[in-house]
Amino acid sequence: MALRWFLLLNLICNILLLVDVTHSAAQDARKTYVVYMGDKPKNGPILPDLHVNMLQDVVDSSNIDIAHEDLLLHSYKRSFNGFAAMLTEQEAQKMIGMDGVVSVFPSKQRSAKTTKSWNFLGFPETVKRSALERDIIVGVMDSGIWPESDSFSDAGFGPPPKKWKGKCQGHGNLTCNNKIIGAQYYRASRSFEGDVESPRDSSGHGTHTASTAAGNTVSKASLNGLGLGTARGGVPSARIAVYKVCWGSDISSADADILAAFDDAIADGVDILSISVGSNIPFDYLNDPFAIGSFHATRNGILVSMAAGNEGPGAKTVTNFAPWQLSVAATTINRQFITKVQLGNGKIYEGLLPNIYDLRGEFYPLIYGGDAPNTKAGATGTISRFCVRDALEEDLIKGKIVLCDGPIDGAGVGAILGGAAGIVLTGKKVVDEALGPYPVPASYVGLEENSDIYKYINSTRNATATIWKSEEISDVLAPYVPSYSSRGPNPINPNILKPDLAAPGTYILAAYPPSGGGSRARYYIETGTSMACPHATAVAAYVKSFHPKWSPAAIQSALITTAKPMSAKTSPDAEFAYGAGLINPSTAPYPGLVYDLDEQDYIDFLCSQGYSGKLLQTITKDKTSCSSKSINGTTNDMNYPSFALSIKDPKFVNGVFHRTVTNVGSSKSTYRAKVVAPLGLKINVNPSVLSFTSLGQKKSFVITIKGPIEKSNLVSASLVWDDGAFQVRSPMIVYVAV
Repeated sequence: MALRWFLLLNLICNILLLVDVTHSAAQDARKTYVVYMGDKPKNGPILPDLHVNMLQDVVDSSNIDIAHEDLLLHSYKRSFNGFAAMLTEQEAQKMIGMDGVVSVFPSKQRSAKTTKSWNFLGFPETVKRSALERDIIVGVMDSGIWPESDSFSDAGFGPPPKKWKGKCQGHGNLTCNNKIIGAQYYRASRSFEGDVESPRDSSGHGTHTASTAAGNTVSKASLNGLGLGTARGGVPSARIAVYKVCWGSDISSADADILAAFDDAIADGVDILSISVGSNIPFDYLNDPFAIGSFHATRNGILVSMAAGNEGPGAKTVTNFAPWQLSVAATTINRQFITKVQLGNGKIYEGLLPNIYDLRGEFYPLIYGGDAPNTKAGATGTISRFCVRDALEEDLIKGKIVLCDGPIDGAGVGAILGGAAGIVLTGKKVVDEALGPYPVPASYVGLEENSDIYKYINSTRNATATIWKSEEISDVLAPYVPSYSSRGPNPINPNILKPDLAAPGTYILAAYPPSGGGSRARYYIETGTSMACPHATAVAAYVKSFHPKWSPAAIQSALITTAKPMSAKTSPDAEFAYGAGLINPSTAPYPGLVYDLDEQDYIDFLCSQGYSGKLLQTITKDKTSCSSKSINGTTNDMNYPSFALSIKDPKFVNGVFHRTVTNVGSSKSTYRAKVVAPLGLKINVNPSVLSFTSLGQKKSFVITIKGPIEKSNLVSASLVWDDGAFQVRSPMIVYVAV
């Protein structure tokens, strides 16, 4: 989810889209529901009229004045079975009891959550690449794409891979090429206000994420001179398939459309799916379109990379947390922007924010927001000082630089809308919603600087100021996890560590639609876990290009166990902030050992969570059953590459984990376990030595963790399997559940 200025302008107008299908009173209660029916039948295709027939069974024709077919919004039948339809609550309840139905839930709205970043990760342009990278197809589920960008030129590309089965739904204003090999859009509500009915991107979010993952190498890219350098995706030779599900300036998407996109993407033949979209609250797996869609993607060999969310820094805010999803947190990179505010008395104050506008030293009248209340709207100085929407008298601030107190949500918005020449925002530190860039010259100062500027305003009748264009400096503390990035622990399964890892998400420069006329796209700086996600997507695609037969779980394991450890000193929530640590592209294809998982492992996991064998048979369309072992099992038995242990009492720690690793390093090798743990925590690995004689060989071990833990309700540890050539690191966290 990108955190841009125009999201601030839309914080109070995030409206759920409903569709009127009749004028009757009964129809007023209709809304979009998703009916999920599991996998496709094994014995043939889904009958064309199946979903309409089901609607006829639950919707009384005397209560509607349109055909049952018109109630059907999406029919999912290419990769799994289900549909989206306009139903009343009573009809949805009837649908739940029908044969073959797994779950029925309202279609909710979801929100969307580089020159320097790849070099910061130690992944230069000259890195070794596989010839198969040109056959990798990266699916991007987002707000569409701006195909005219240099990042998406197909110069030098051959025809799409033969496995590709998708299409280009250009709708007259978009053309695909050998780089963007497919583009489709999904909008069950048929509402296109503020957007365009095609896969073309109007918000910029999808263009930015797609180019971060797989954009071409473009030299001399910048945002008005800021971030100048070579923009490139992590896998610049890969192909891109676009699935537009996000719409409008608030970049929102509907569950019904999300599942339709999954249905197509899986059948089209994508290799990796990148999804920088998510919910703000956790949902049960069978009521979450991302968990459902990504489960079917995983069954079909497609790894799904997802943004962890922008709801931090509170605990349990991570929302994409299914074990078959790669959940990506955001970090900073060694880039920071200093923006100077110079007063009429000559004093200069350094603030933050990337300011792309150059006032060339011209001074403007300076006013304090608290001195310009919109009294006609009932505002007083206690409100107008924050410069929020409708709180300022426009005649008093137009053409002036406005000093705004803060931090609060929406600070500065009123000044922007009121025609201010610039804004000076305030807070103890730069709040993540204010990371900019803003549509007017802006800086962000501390409380002490704010006080000095306020005193200056009151010391003269003709206070003036100018805001200088930003200077880029190095952030020596990077990488660390900023507060916006969602945190663990996992809200549904506390013993599965989420997020999985972290990737650059702050001040990322990538392709963007042009702001004015012409078709040549520019570049823009964005911030959010939406920007972190495509970095991980690209690394997964990079690994896939070397190991095309690896399972999604094996690729996910490689990314997790090769990640660079991060410090809890700069990211105090430790593994709940950054998972295994900072993604490491250069070593990810060479993990040595992998913790692999197959479909049965995920079924056993769902059995342990209380899902019945009968229900799982409906989902998989296989003779699936829950054994007594899987029913009585715990998440500790899942072959996950990280370890989390939730406890009730810090004085009594007792956890047992069973794991199996597969040798993908040297055919003959001996790995020894190395454990790093805090004082008081005893971690035993049995056996502590694993010897392999061939590639693909598997070895199992058991970890026992006993306490107590001291001085903290959260402690970190790690297990490293080391054979002298490969170091296979798994993060561990033991914490007191709250």
